[in-house]
Amino acid sequence: MTAATALCIGVAALLLDLVLGEPRRAHPLVGFGRWAQWLAEHVHRDSRAAGVLAWALAVLPFVFLAGLLQWLLWRWSAWAAMAASALALYMALGLRSLGEHAGAVIAALERDDLAGARDAVGRIVSRDTATLDATQVAGAATESVLENGSDAVFAALFWGLLLGAPGAVLYRLANTLDAMWGYRTPRYLRAGWAAARIDDVLNWIPARLTALTYTLLGATAIALRCWQRQAPTWKSPNAGPVMAAGAGALRVQLGGAAPYHGQWQSRPLLGEGAPASAGSVRRALWLVRGGVALWCALLAAAALMGAR
Repeated sequence: MTAATALCIGVAALLLDLVLGEPRRAHPLVGFGRWAQWLAEHVHRDSRAAGVLAWALAVLPFVFLAGLLQWLLWRWSAWAAMAASALALYMALGLRSLGEHAGAVIAALERDDLAGARDAVGRIVSRDTATLDATQVAGAATESVLENGSDAVFAALFWGLLLGAPGAVLYRLANTLDAMWGYRTPRYLRAGWAAARIDDVLNWIPARLTALTYTLLGATAIALRCWQRQAPTWKSPNAGPVMAAGAGALRVQLGGAAPYHGQWQSRPLLGEGAPASAGSVRRALWLVRGGVALWCALLAAAALMGAR
């Protein structure tokens, strides 16, 4: 795929996301979730082999169909193939949704509505929010924006622009299965291994590109230092670089203890500087949106160089 083609697909998908947002009805991921749940009930065994089989049955048929459709469309019309790729990428993106959810947290914090802020942040994080104070709510929201900027925006763009429709489908379905099966619960202690590891592999390069993007757009020296020193202490190999570099770029202190399932769990500190606030959530959104603009600008520059 040329840079010019990737730019057209990316801009079209981003515009669709900006104008339409996530589909409110009949979202394809809802149907996929039902299919994955059926597989979990009928194929599930708590073993790695069963997890690999279930993952393959859940994801690969849709990736194959997307690839076949893209190949047929390219033979018929390049514009039709590009439109299909843009539509698939739009379905994988969550930029507008990220802004809407974070905006609700920002608005509640700015009017000192702690209960509303807790409720809003509870929709985008997995931790318990009932006992969080305003700083902890802002920290949770800032972390979520930084991490979901990588997962729901930059990684989707990376795979969608690299491989077209099948890349977008592969990434979004794999990421969805990680959310469904990847946690080390008693049911998926071994069976969820494949979903978690495949998602880690697919996010490895995008996460580091995201961390680099945050670094370039924020306090670069601090972000690099936090990335180098703090990322290895985080339990996730991909969230660590993203959140450490993002926190450093924002000059904000994140991480630390957080409540999960009724218990406070110790986590390493990330970043350095001021405590989290509504302003840090807003600036994290700016990092994500500015990063998208930077990626588009780089693609446009590459397309111009190719044209010459």
